[in-house]
Amino acid sequence: MAQLIELRSIDIVPDEERHGTAFSQFTLWLGANLQITAVVTGALAVVFGGDVVWSLVGLVLGNLLGGAVMALHSAQGPRLGLPQMIQSRAQFGVRGAVVPLLLVVVMYVGFFASGSVLAGQAVGRLTHTDDTTGIIAFAVVTAVVAAVGYRVIHTLGRVASVICALAFVYLGIRLLDRVDLGTLLHNAHFSLPMFLLAISLSASWQLAFGPYVADYSRYLPRTTSAKATFWWTLSGSALGSQWSMTFGVLVAATAGTTFLDSQVGYVVGLGGTGLVASFLYFVIALGKLTVNVLNTYGGFMSLVTSVSGFKGQRVLSQRGRAAYIALIMVAGTVVALLGKDSFLSSFKEFLLFLLTFFTPWSAINLVDYYLISKERYDIPALSDPNGRYGAWRWDALAVYTVGLLAQLPFLATSFYTGPLVEPLGGADVSWIVGLVVPALLYWLIARRNTAHLPGAQTPTPGADQAGAPQAR
Repeated sequence: MAQLIELRSIDIVPDEERHGTAFSQFTLWLGANLQITAVVTGALAVVFGGDVVWSLVGLVLGNLLGGAVMALHSAQGPRLGLPQMIQSRAQFGVRGAVVPLLLVVVMYVGFFASGSVLAGQAVGRLTHTDDTTGIIAFAVVTAVVAAVGYRVIHTLGRVASVICALAFVYLGIRLLDRVDLGTLLHNAHFSLPMFLLAISLSASWQLAFGPYVADYSRYLPRTTSAKATFWWTLSGSALGSQWSMTFGVLVAATAGTTFLDSQVGYVVGLGGTGLVASFLYFVIALGKLTVNVLNTYGGFMSLVTSVSGFKGQRVLSQRGRAAYIALIMVAGTVVALLGKDSFLSSFKEFLLFLLTFFTPWSAINLVDYYLISKERYDIPALSDPNGRYGAWRWDALAVYTVGLLAQLPFLATSFYTGPLVEPLGGADVSWIVGLVVPALLYWLIARRNTAHLPGAQTPTPGADQAGAPQAR
């Protein structure tokens, strides 16, 4: 019988424990994106002033562009057999990687909290209790699933992808009975700022998965095609999110702020009453459970990676694993309970601001992996601050800082708006700058420095017990 409870955390997955096919990435990411927060994200494109047609076009482009970046990270999993963020040590140093890591942890605790609020409402209605009880119950279930680990997470994704897809088909039919689709599609008026906003909303949604996407592909056999991993991840994530966001666009175009005032209530009311309503409350909770488990598991991996960089720890005990997951759960639940009434909207704004810190990381990681290191890392050196990658890589940290600063003139949030936002009509294109500028700078600097690294681009014989290819 296969091991159900996962034993590994930040250590490399050996070949004999690899299993599954690239198609597993499709079902996981489809299930994770067929959920109510993605619906709200799509609705925002219309609420902020966009029309239906160009909002949909912009959301498609953003999902494809951001999803492609996210899927490139996913393709790293089978090759290296490592969690996503531990690879950052090759770019930032064994200890320097803690800089983006801590921000990753903060963001995923926040996503856990915001997801728990919506799911808690659904659980509360389903169990005839209140929102607070629903939030706590949902958080506990999330932590248990995350603690069991990889296999159960993928099983949950497969189940959610089927159940949530059926629910969205039903809800889509109910919605189309209420709206005049021809009128909505005919009333198209192109606005560049609103079009760019729609692209940014969906691209940012996809980019947020980047720091942990390889965590869920690292158990795939090393022989798994990188192209297959890329395309199944992209198709599952882009299809799921676009499906949800399209629903959100149509809802916002007809219901407006009525939906935003009570997302859970509106969706359930759209579907019906009685057993149908109970089923929809369950679907909302299931969709949020799928993505919140990813947030908890990814946050746990990032937290362990941060601490182990200073402790030199390579293997985590089951007790330690449970403690880290409990810490993420407690922190997220406290924030959810504090923000379930009025604080949540501003906290979501803060979380979107945090995405500014991940686009430069994503750019640096992808350039290093695909263009500089050619998909080959010295695995043992990722745990040795005195090894090839060192404790701190100040050149990469400097590029990361420049990438952050370059985004500020283009950033638009409720508490900060850059000077170049108004000339662009209010559109936030900071994520594009955050990808392009650090990618170019890091490529120029790393290409020059790599040639002078001792032993660069040469394998370290016998260093990797699992036989992973190694080099830079």
